[in-house]
Amino acid sequence: MTTSAIIQFNNVTKNYDNNPPILDEVSFKIERGKFYTLLGPSGCGKTTILRLIAGFTEATSGEIYFNGKKINHIPANKRQVNTVFQDYALFPHLNVYENVAFGLRIKKMKKQAIDAKVKEALSFVNLHGYEEREIKNMSGGQRQRVAIARAIVNEPEVILLDEPLSALDLKLRYQMQYELRELQRRLGITFIFVTHDQEEALAMSDEIFVINKGKIQQSGTPNDIYDEPINRFVADFIGESNIVKGTMIADNLVEFGGKRFACVDRGMDPNEPVEVVIRPEDMEITTEENGMLNVTVDSQLFRGVHYEIGGRDQEGNEWLVQSTKKSVVGEKIGLRFDPESIHVMRFNETEEDFDRRLDSYSEEEANGK
Repeated sequence: MTTSAIIQFNNVTKNYDNNPPILDEVSFKIERGKFYTLLGPSGCGKTTILRLIAGFTEATSGEIYFNGKKINHIPANKRQVNTVFQDYALFPHLNVYENVAFGLRIKKMKKQAIDAKVKEALSFVNLHGYEEREIKNMSGGQRQRVAIARAIVNEPEVILLDEPLSALDLKLRYQMQYELRELQRRLGITFIFVTHDQEEALAMSDEIFVINKGKIQQSGTPNDIYDEPINRFVADFIGESNIVKGTMIADNLVEFGGKRFACVDRGMDPNEPVEVVIRPEDMEITTEENGMLNVTVDSQLFRGVHYEIGGRDQEGNEWLVQSTKKSVVGEKIGLRFDPESIHVMRFNETEEDFDRRLDSYSEEEANGK
């Protein structure tokens, strides 16, 4: 067990009765003072991870550590974590002050100390002066701030947030994304945030764990996840993607759409079947004569800041392009892109497979092979 991690899962599995596991031998580390996001579709296991950390449920197998100490059987009230729930779970019969002070009163803290801590927590979330306000008279964004104040007043080492923005309207949601991120930076404590919203995860996180069917598909910074997806699920789930079948001819050379293109990917077998990803915003529209790839336009939508243009190449591959240039349905256009915009993936590659491939290739380079 590495003590530099504040939280560590070692081969953690969770299932109920004889049903397939909700989590399947999941392992990861959470470092202190970062904003982490667990991202994935409904039912993938992300909320189960949060519940295991909080102590609301126990793992079927595997080990969970907190600050180097195994906590599998430590009750929830003995863990240095606090949870902000999707519905905020505020007490409607208590005002703002009493909601925030509730946990401190349970600890039988002195009145003067409670008063100081509550006011400090409310100041942190920009609710100074709202102490006497009734919960029913507050907006969704204000209620969320109360829930966060109630979490931070106990001075936890980790705050768990279970889709706390999902009930807010779009404009308020964007505002609260910014406020949550700034709050985490000011507090300097670990936030673990659960969402199925890709844009939210990319905007807020230091690191993201992409989860599907009880397994972590990929972890890394938002740039890592977006620019270097491990497999089709990650590429397809994170933003818009063009994904086509291809052949890795050799290092730095890939074939798709009936042509060969320079790329930056290495370490695969010669002539290995692969999948190729190019983001729609990384493709430039040009004339048919100047195109690296030619497509026939079959759809166009105006999205405000750009046009979304769909087309097919000579091999029947579908392509989506985001451009400020307008096209006409039925015309043939050319597409240009840089080698760095092409990302090559092995079929169904896991994060462990990807890491092993890179390590092997780096070792061969170091040995001059």
